[in-house]
Amino acid sequence: MSSEHKKASAWFEVLYKEKLQNSSNLEDSNDIPWAKMEVNPYLDEYLKNHLANGKALVVGCGLGDDALALSEAGFDVTAIDISESAIKWCNQRFDGFGINFCVQDVFELPDEMLGQYDFVFESLTVQSLPLALRDKIITAISSLVAPNGKILIIAHGKQDGEKFDGPPWPLTMNELKLFGMKDLTELEFSIFEEQTPISKFKFRALYSKVSS
Repeated sequence: MSSEHKKASAWFEVLYKEKLQNSSNLEDSNDIPWAKMEVNPYLDEYLKNHLANGKALVVGCGLGDDALALSEAGFDVTAIDISESAIKWCNQRFDGFGINFCVQDVFELPDEMLGQYDFVFESLTVQSLPLALRDKIITAISSLVAPNGKILIIAHGKQDGEKFDGPPWPLTMNELKLFGMKDLTELEFSIFEEQTPISKFKFRALYSKVSS
């Protein structure tokens, strides 16, 4: 399984590395289709309506804009990505902001990260890996949430039976609700119509960690 997930995610580093080497403009995200160079609007909405408190973690942080938003809101932020070049890019963009950007494979989390984060943000990472890894990555991401902590998840959605060659592989509602089987309690669940080349709608789900 280890080699399977590494093979499935290797293309991220290839893409980020090539772009970083060939562009002198750190704000040029052309050729990185998911990088908008601004905070995810669903995270932005959450931060406007909730107080920041404690430690936050961004899974698959990409070029770091969500990590910046969490830091500016008042969280102590760690942001991880499997791509060394993505993390290098983040550190160059946000040098001096106090954000801990680090290379980390979510399938190989060290014990010191487990159950340590009061807020976890996951946007579009689960869908980037093959279906065979879906339950395993959801389990791994859920393990990061501290007791009484929260996790906000954004994902492209698909109808049951709808086929995608991928990547990405949008989630069905039932697949996203696997988070609710990982010692997490659903607080909010929304479906937003949003026409994109990938899907016609997105899921936004907020869960809290059951306190032991």
